[in-house]
Amino acid sequence: MAALARFSRKALTSASITVNQSFLCRGFAAEAAKAISPSADRVNWDYRGQRRIIPLGQWLPKIAVDAYVAPNVVLAGQVTVYDGASVWPGSVLRGDLNKISVGFCSNVQERCVVHAAWSSPTGLPAQTTIERFVTVGAYTLLRSCTIEPECIIGQHSILMEGSLVETHSILEAGSVVPPGRRIPSGELWAGNPARFVRTLTHEETLEIPKLAVAINDLSKEYFSEFLPYSTVYLEVEKFKKSLGISI
Repeated sequence: MAALARFSRKALTSASITVNQSFLCRGFAAEAAKAISPSADRVNWDYRGQRRIIPLGQWLPKIAVDAYVAPNVVLAGQVTVYDGASVWPGSVLRGDLNKISVGFCSNVQERCVVHAAWSSPTGLPAQTTIERFVTVGAYTLLRSCTIEPECIIGQHSILMEGSLVETHSILEAGSVVPPGRRIPSGELWAGNPARFVRTLTHEETLEIPKLAVAINDLSKEYFSEFLPYSTVYLEVEKFKKSLGISI
């Protein structure tokens, strides 16, 4: 019994010390937060400093007047976004090695990465071409591939160098198309690596461009909220320099 009493007293003592230390830490944290004051040089600027358009050498990304490119998209080098096309938030289109084109009324959805190699090991064109009325699902990776008109690329898909998706075709979500693989017209493919599933019905092929048009209509609502080009960050940085504020 005596040993049990000594053990109980020791446990209670350690618990009380832990609680006291916790309260002390919280108290110090609260006092420190009150003591910290924002720097006098700090200014809250309401502008977006990220550059959507990055010229590389003689190459400057081109965006059609009625195309929608989200503010946090990155377009670098030889990139062309045609009329009615849309590139959604978080996507990166790197045309530093070869050309990338997004065709009429096509859409590249959130967090996609589009790249192009110097050359293709298959001997096919190394540029990345997305033709008209194409829907590219979110988190998709495209590299030196060609997507013909009126196709749907499911989310999280990967299309490797030299791959070709012919018109009126659909790739299921998570599909991986190996280098040089051809997806024939009017077929549904899926899997890793992508395999033939079935032939699309006529009604299904008619729905493919309708989806692209619906996303185009939605992008117009976003487009109305932003200017086609924004260089306000340059004016802000110039103003900060005039005030002697470090950038």
